[in-house]
Amino acid sequence: MIDNNFIRTAITLFALSTLLHGCARDEATPTAVMKLTADQIFSGGPIVTMDTSQPAAEAVAIRAGKIMAVGPLVEIDKLKTAQTEMVDLAGHTLVPGFIDGHSHFSMATTSANWANLSGAPVGNASDIAGVIAELQAQAELNGIAPGDWLVGFGYDADTLSDGRHMTRDDLDAAFPDNPVIAVHVSFHGAVLNSQAFAAIGYDDTTPTPEGGVIVRREGSNEPLGLVMETAWFPAARALPQPQGDVRFENIKLAQALYARNGVTTAQDGATSMENFSLFKEASQRGDLYIDLVALGNAEELTAFTAEKASYADYDGRLKLGGIKILTDGSPQGKTAFFTEPYLTGGPGGEEGWRGEPTAPPETIEQLLGDVYGAGMRAFVHANADAAVDMVLNAHKKHADKAGDDSRTVIIHSQFIRHDQLEDYARYGMVPSFFSNHAFFWGDVHVKNLGLERAHFLSPMKSASDLGIHFTNHNDYIVTPMDQLLTVWSAVNRVSRSGEVIGPQERITAEQALRAITLDGAWQNHEEDSKGSITPGKLADLVVLDANPLTVDPMAIRDIEVLATYKEGLKIYPR
Repeated sequence: MIDNNFIRTAITLFALSTLLHGCARDEATPTAVMKLTADQIFSGGPIVTMDTSQPAAEAVAIRAGKIMAVGPLVEIDKLKTAQTEMVDLAGHTLVPGFIDGHSHFSMATTSANWANLSGAPVGNASDIAGVIAELQAQAELNGIAPGDWLVGFGYDADTLSDGRHMTRDDLDAAFPDNPVIAVHVSFHGAVLNSQAFAAIGYDDTTPTPEGGVIVRREGSNEPLGLVMETAWFPAARALPQPQGDVRFENIKLAQALYARNGVTTAQDGATSMENFSLFKEASQRGDLYIDLVALGNAEELTAFTAEKASYADYDGRLKLGGIKILTDGSPQGKTAFFTEPYLTGGPGGEEGWRGEPTAPPETIEQLLGDVYGAGMRAFVHANADAAVDMVLNAHKKHADKAGDDSRTVIIHSQFIRHDQLEDYARYGMVPSFFSNHAFFWGDVHVKNLGLERAHFLSPMKSASDLGIHFTNHNDYIVTPMDQLLTVWSAVNRVSRSGEVIGPQERITAEQALRAITLDGAWQNHEEDSKGSITPGKLADLVVLDANPLTVDPMAIRDIEVLATYKEGLKIYPR
């Protein structure tokens, strides 16, 4: 139990923090002898602090949006007044607010009118006919007219019973008068119909761009439907975007999705300058009620560098966290870049296929050097070991520009080698893993890559043994915005078929929770203000209906978020 000295020390530290940061205090109280009281007190259930100096507590006191004191209820109660809000947890569990390691917030603002083409358990499509049916239902819901675009997301041939990819012919039969894009679940490609190909200028004379894939009709050069990576970029740019005030309403709806899942700090994992300008306007309007970390596109580095001074820290809850660099594709789309071939060939039947980089090594090296030289942090998408080799070689050349504590983030880091993990530890890099793949595509990875590579997917236990700070993410919209599912997948690593994908890389529930709280804060250089229930930090909190550290590990995914608080204000339910 914590004694009075701890409480007094905590309150003293909080008072100093309050003075230094300009937080509210009693106007009539002399600055030197401040008597602080709590705005809120949480008690009545397990409190998981993620603070190793005090892992659990009976009560938490909040003042002016910050954690004031943590300790025994008998001591925290001394901070109560008639105005203090007493929050009874009623046996439920309090944990720190969840920090999104990597997702695409902007996708939550644009996909409201898209069809869900996913297989179970995310959607209902089980065959190509089911995909078409979902698109038809969305077309009716949208009330589309001839010439209007129709978009679906979550298309995944590996979950369909047909045993093949959908083609333009399948889509043309149902939608002869509309451009249709069925976005691949990886968001690294799509199947297009004839109207969509015509709209982006693709025909049998279109060359396959470097770093891209265009699957062709057998015996011809005509695009058959599936395009991936750089060949998909023109289609991605053609996706219809919301216009006018609905954009700001969608930002509010997107925040509601994140808050409903306990997220108090979100990430937009690839932000265009157009979207950043929209987020700036939303922040200036006061529309943001969770913190949003935007990662600028490397292609617009000069424009984002000009924003660095204003958004290096939060302004209106918006922060420019760094620059996103893309080096390879997705393993489920068979475009991630490996040193050894896929066992099942490439997406278009290519033999000896290792995937390919989105740009040559010298371009990646130049980009990383430019990002570091601009004083920006690098967040680098690299799924497989050959792509990670390119990143590490580039970093080693430019490490002096990066600084001593750059915490370069390697997004996904899914199929890497142990020697690469050792380099992560050596250079202070942060892998943001993607353990949800074990469930959604673990069986596919075993087939495509073999047991040895598939079972070293997102090697969290090995990273922990090396003392590496790592995060974990859902890459929304690729997998659902569900933080407890992400924790569950890291702890259990169970595939759709029930196979454990790499039992040696399973981690504890406490380690998995740390990846989306304290180490999430570490990734953002925010560990001093977020990630644990510690005096002086922001009162970003989540109430869960069960304790993820004590339930059966397989039940973690069933835990519900009951309430989310951002700096003491309840943002879910609102």
